[in-house]
Amino acid sequence: MSVNKVILLGNVGKDPEVRYLDTGIAVATMSLATSERAYALANGTQVPERTEWHNLVLWRGLAETAEKYIHKGDKLYIEGKIRTRSYDDQAGNKRYVTEIFVDNMEMLTSKGSGSAAGAAAAGTPPPQRNQQAPVPSQGEQPASEANNNNPADDLPF
Repeated sequence: MSVNKVILLGNVGKDPEVRYLDTGIAVATMSLATSERAYALANGTQVPERTEWHNLVLWRGLAETAEKYIHKGDKLYIEGKIRTRSYDDQAGNKRYVTEIFVDNMEMLTSKGSGSAAGAAAAGTPPPQRNQQAPVPSQGEQPASEANNNNPADDLPF
């Protein structure tokens, strides 16, 4: 038995690059940075912060979601598997690329801080945030269905 499972929590390095195959299937690629904090050893030696960059590949619905909602700097939780492929460069040298094929993704950046900040930088006003309905206590009924049909919240999950 063997397991090929990767779990990453990090920040997107640049906006996803999305392309569509001839069959209409979306494929997105992007980089994700994970960092280990700087620390000091018992003997006083300082170990600097270390950042590792990961190449992510997303297919189909995940790629389309990334295209719409993920931007540089967003924090993501990723589950996937490691795949290594090789190719020959222009000089004929064999090159290897290690990628994370994403199976599951959770966007951890709040709606207002990620895309709204990018929209403000581009000169467009950020979208208005609607207030959340209060959470009912144990004896109360949940909020009406009208509160759950909010067109401003168009996230697919």
